[in-house]
Amino acid sequence: MLPAARRITQAAEFRRVYRQGRRVGSRALVLYFRPNGGKLTRFGFSVSKRIGRSVVRNRCKRLLREACRRQLKLFRPGFDIVLVAREGIKELCFKEVMEEVLILSEKAKLLVNSEREAGEPG
Repeated sequence: MLPAARRITQAAEFRRVYRQGRRVGSRALVLYFRPNGGKLTRFGFSVSKRIGRSVVRNRCKRLLREACRRQLKLFRPGFDIVLVAREGIKELCFKEVMEEVLILSEKAKLLVNSEREAGEPG
């Protein structure tokens, strides 16, 4: 499980990321992100009821949490990241979910080895 300091839990924090942040997406996920001014990168997860019943939604959240936990050291510090599941996530196995998270994070320049700062055009 992600440490408490690495989690976004308050509705106001989610809203702030949605409204003030940027986003990148794929068939299975949308990644919203914004700088948080802190030293840690924090994660939030959202799975709509449109995805399925609670068993399916909880599985999706577990996959996303574990994918982020395993790759925690790859993320640059100082961002709030919210991952929103789309319908396509139901067909993915854990390895594919991890790849999706990495691909979107690379697109957003959120990884330690990203060449440019997040938020820069191009």
